[in-house]
Amino acid sequence: MERIGFIGLGIMGKPMAINLLKAEYQLVVYNRSKPKVDELVAKGAEAAGSPREVAEKSSVIITMLPDSPQVEEVLTGPDGVFDGVKKGSLIIDMSTISPVVARNLSEEARKYGASMLDAPVSGGEPGAIQGTLSIMVGGSTEDFERAKPLFEVMGKTITLVGEAGAGQIVKACNQIVVALTIGAVSEALVLGSKAGVNPAKILDVLSGGLAGNKVMEVRRSNFLEHDFKPGFKIDLHHKDLRIALETGRDYGVSLPLSAVVDQMMSSLVARGDGSKDHSAVLTLIEDLAQHKI
Repeated sequence: MERIGFIGLGIMGKPMAINLLKAEYQLVVYNRSKPKVDELVAKGAEAAGSPREVAEKSSVIITMLPDSPQVEEVLTGPDGVFDGVKKGSLIIDMSTISPVVARNLSEEARKYGASMLDAPVSGGEPGAIQGTLSIMVGGSTEDFERAKPLFEVMGKTITLVGEAGAGQIVKACNQIVVALTIGAVSEALVLGSKAGVNPAKILDVLSGGLAGNKVMEVRRSNFLEHDFKPGFKIDLHHKDLRIALETGRDYGVSLPLSAVVDQMMSSLVARGDGSKDHSAVLTLIEDLAQHKI
C-alpha cells in the first residue's frame, strides 16, 4: 500500500484525510494550523514540517487548499512539494483552482519526473465526512487508475473527465449549477413564505417534482432553521464563480446568470457574511423582500 501525503486540513481536507486513515492508509500530513495536524497524529498520521517533507516521505501527495495561489505556493514555493518530490510520485490536487493553473502545474510536475491529476470535488463537508464526494478528474488514464482506490475511500461518484485541467473545468460547471440552484430555491422560499405558505411544505412539494434537486435535500435544515454554519463558505463559492466567469471569458462563453449570483455573493462578502454557508444567499433575498421565512 502506498504512503500518502495530505496537505490542507480544512473543512473538507480534514475529514477526507480521516477517511484515508480509517481505510488504513499510512498518512503523512501538513497544515499551517498545528492543532489540526495534532488531531490527525492522534488518529495515527505522521506529522511533517513542510510540504517538501510530505513529498519526501510519500509516493502520492494530495493537496486540498483554498485557491490557485495557495496550491502554487505549496507546490512551487520554498520547501514546496516540487523540492522534495521523487521520480514516479503522483500529485493529486483536490482543490478548486483555475484550469490554466492546473495545466501549468501538471506540466511542471513532469519536469521532476512526477505526474499530476486535478481532482476537485463536490458534496461539501457532509460528503467529505461520509466519503460520498463527487470527484471529477483531469489527467491520464494510468494516473487515474493508480489514484482510484484513494478516490473510492473519499468519494462515491468518480469520473475521469479528460486531460489535465478538465477536472477544474467540470468543477466550474458544477459550481455554476449549485450557485444558481441555491439562488432559485431562496427566491421560491421567500416568495412562497411571504405569500403565506409554510416553507417546509414548499420544499416537500418541490422535491417531488421536476424542481427536485440535491441542494434542497442537503441544505434543507440550513434554509428552514437559518443555520449558516459553513459546510461550504460563501467566500469559497464566490471564488469558484470567479474562476467560472474567467473560464467563460477565456472560451468566449457568456454566463449571465452566473454573473448575477456572483454579484449577490459579492454583496454578502462585502457585508461580512463570507464565512457563512453558501445557503445564506437566502438572507440576501429575504432582505430584498423585507421578509424572513
